[in-house]
Amino acid sequence: MSIAVAVDRLGETIAGYGFAYLLTIGDDARPHVTAVSPTWSDARVRVTDPGRRTRANVAERPQVTVVWPPPTPDGYSLIVDGTGTLDGDLLLVAATRAVLHRPAPAPGAADSDEPPSEGACVADCVELTLPGS
Repeated sequence: MSIAVAVDRLGETIAGYGFAYLLTIGDDARPHVTAVSPTWSDARVRVTDPGRRTRANVAERPQVTVVWPPPTPDGYSLIVDGTGTLDGDLLLVAATRAVLHRPAPAPGAADSDEPPSEGACVADCVELTLPGS
């Protein structure tokens, strides 16, 4: 399921969350995960003082993902993919994709021990439309 949301709603959505995880990719192609407290300003996710390794990763591979865990057990995680740029001790992320995501039972799975059939939906996602998408 996809629902279009204007980019200015991404800032409102972020305001409803607390901390997040910032994911970058290291020289060894492994993800580097850091807990951060991002904000939204000037149509970008802003991370203050992201750390030495994160800055090095972004300088070499600017593609990043920021994941906010759900505020409640049945809530949505917010996942934002984007391109990071460094400005001193500030990481600015221009969002390229954003989605609200949560697990959902596959049709018929609640009353069966069988795994979901191929192609069955096992998540409840809401795509957030960004400019240029």
